[in-house]
Amino acid sequence: MTGHMQIGEAAERVGLSIRTIRHYEEAGLVIPAARSEGGFRLYAEADLDRLRVIKRMKPLGFTLDEMRDLLEILDELAAGQNSDRAVLLDRLAMFHTAAQTRVEALREQLATAEGFARQIQNHIDEHN
Repeated sequence: MTGHMQIGEAAERVGLSIRTIRHYEEAGLVIPAARSEGGFRLYAEADLDRLRVIKRMKPLGFTLDEMRDLLEILDELAAGQNSDRAVLLDRLAMFHTAAQTRVEALREQLATAEGFARQIQNHIDEHN
């Protein structure tokens, strides 16, 4: 089983907790590539790629169902044996638009937070 790793190594490589990975498994977002003779989950690089996609979607507020939908689109496009390629690409473009919109909202929140931090620093500076 070369190229496979147990959940602890997978978690470390992707930067997620073991508990989080198990949650995504239970939700059906990632399925370990194999099991060891002792029953341990074994992950391949493709599993880690799926986890990285999920990890990037999470801070943008995508739901588990949306994550599942995007992963299915990516799987179908990677398989390359579908007659609905244009439909899949349209759906992928919708995810891109949603991601861009959410990124912009986060930028606005960050700008507000940075402004607040500057305001507090100004108060500290005034009273020192």
